[in-house]
Amino acid sequence: MLVFAASDKGGTGRSVTGCNVALRCALGGDDVSYVDFDFGSPTSGAIFGINEAARGVTGGLHSYLVDQVAEPARLDVWSRSDRDEVRDRPRGAGQLVLFPGDVGGGEFPRTDAVVERCVNLFLRLDEEFDLSVVDLSAGRSYAVEIVLAALRAPALASVPWRWLIFHRWTRQHIIAAAGFLYGHRGLLDNAEAWGHDHHRLQNNVRFVRTAVVDPDSEQLAGLRPAQIAWLRTTNRELAELAVRHRLGRSSTLGSVPHEPVLQWREQLLLDDDVWARQVANQATVEAFEDLAKRLTDDASWEGL
Repeated sequence: MLVFAASDKGGTGRSVTGCNVALRCALGGDDVSYVDFDFGSPTSGAIFGINEAARGVTGGLHSYLVDQVAEPARLDVWSRSDRDEVRDRPRGAGQLVLFPGDVGGGEFPRTDAVVERCVNLFLRLDEEFDLSVVDLSAGRSYAVEIVLAALRAPALASVPWRWLIFHRWTRQHIIAAAGFLYGHRGLLDNAEAWGHDHHRLQNNVRFVRTAVVDPDSEQLAGLRPAQIAWLRTTNRELAELAVRHRLGRSSTLGSVPHEPVLQWREQLLLDDDVWARQVANQATVEAFEDLAKRLTDDASWEGL
């Protein structure tokens, strides 16, 4: 299965959430690849703790798509991560492979040749991996356009795919995420222009809320009563805003709570971070695990 991770704005937690969900799927036994199509900012290597690919590599996906290399670079996360805890691959875990972008790369326009190589890449990913998370550049990018064109290829007709649209739990991000999917020249408009079925695409899109503050969390115990009251009111207003913009619970795959560790360092959250080092919250890891399960659970993707 191909899963496309998209967002209208940067700073949504799209990449760090995508990497952690990929990790949880691999820990569950699935063979997983993470494909960095954020051509202007390919930093997923840093999240996986692979310092040599923190800003991309030479001969990455950009080079492959424009036919400068025959094969894209690939890095086995279990063996190439510079975090000792990641290199301790648990028994029963599946593959976890990063396909990094190019260092110093940038957005580039779609051509028929680029789309053809993208189709070939997706076919090979589907053959080798149970799940491939494709992290797309933010906004209405060339990366999104290339993917929409590739998915129309007859060769990919039998390959299952889904879309996740990430947004922070703020007014601006809710409005932006709705515009990205439903707005003028948004994902649905562009997909129809490429010949995609509107209803099929919409039924295969879910939203993911990130950095969600729970007003009743123990982390907020030190706040004044007036601050707690304001947070509860604002949270209720955000929920109502999300419903009005068609980002309600039925169209949302899951939520990730505000996690202090990820505000300071975008990284994989491991069980050691929760139990041994006690720097991360169990609720955040559980949210990633829940997203990983729902991602492939057909019941979570029943038609809206």
